Amino acid sequence: MKKTISAFLVILLFVAANHTQAQNLDEVLNKHFKAIGQEKLLEKQTYFVTAKIEQMGMELPMEMKMKRPNKFRMEMEMQGQKMIQVYNGEKGWMVAPWISPEPQDLSGPQLDQAMEQANIDGELYNYKEKGTTASLLGKVNVDGSPMYNIKLTDKDGNVKNYFIDADNYFIRKVKAKINAQGQEVEVEQNMSDYKEFDGIFMPTKIESKSPMGTANIIFGDIVFGEKFDDSIFEKP
Repeated sequence: MKKTISAFLVILLFVAANHTQAQNLDEVLNKHFKAIGQEKLLEKQTYFVTAKIEQMGMELPMEMKMKRPNKFRMEMEMQGQKMIQVYNGEKGWMVAPWISPEPQDLSGPQLDQAMEQANIDGELYNYKEKGTTASLLGKVNVDGSPMYNIKLTDKDGNVKNYFIDADNYFIRKVKAKINAQGQEVEVEQNMSDYKEFDGIFMPTKIESKSPMGTANIIFGDIVFGEKFDDSIFEKP
C-alpha cells in the first residue's frame, strides 16, 4: 500500500511539475509576443526588407519579400551577380549564377531553410500547430544578462534554443545545429538593435556565427503592406 501511494505521489509530482513548466512557458511566450507586437504582425499580409551582409570585408546587398501564406523571395548581390532563393508555399527554387544561369529546384536542408524563412510569424508562434514541441529550460545568464532558455524541437527532431531577454522579452540569441554540405554544424545568431516598425519591434542587426566564420546582417528598411504579385514567387 505504501509503495502504491509513493508511486502515485511521484506521478502526481511529475504531472504537477510539467503543468507548472507549461504555465511558465506560456507566460514567457505571451510576454514575448506582447513585447514584439505579435498581434499587429498577424494583421500584416506582406513584409519587405532591405539589408546588407557584412562578411570577410565584403558588403553584400540583400532584399527579402514575404507574403502570406508562406511565400518568400530573397535576392542578394555577390560580385556583380545576383543570387535568388524562392519558396512559393509548395516548392522552392534558386538561381546561383556561379553554378548555372538556370533556376534549380531546392531540396533537403536548402528547402527547409527557405520554408522557415517564409514563416512571417516566426517559429515560436503557434508552435504546437506546426508539430513542434517546446520546453522552458529555466533562466540562464547569457553575456551578463538573465535570459529564458526555450528549447524548440521540430517534427524532424531538429533542435533550437531560443534565449529571450528576461527584462524586455525580446529574442537575443538562437542556437541551432544545421546541415551544411552534408555536415552538421552549430550556428549561433545574436539579435540586437531592436526598433519599432508600424507597431512591431524587430532586430535590425543579426550577428551569425558558425565554423565558416562570422557575418553581420544589418537591416535598413522594413516595410509592411507592400503589394507583391504572386508571379515573383514562381519558377521561371
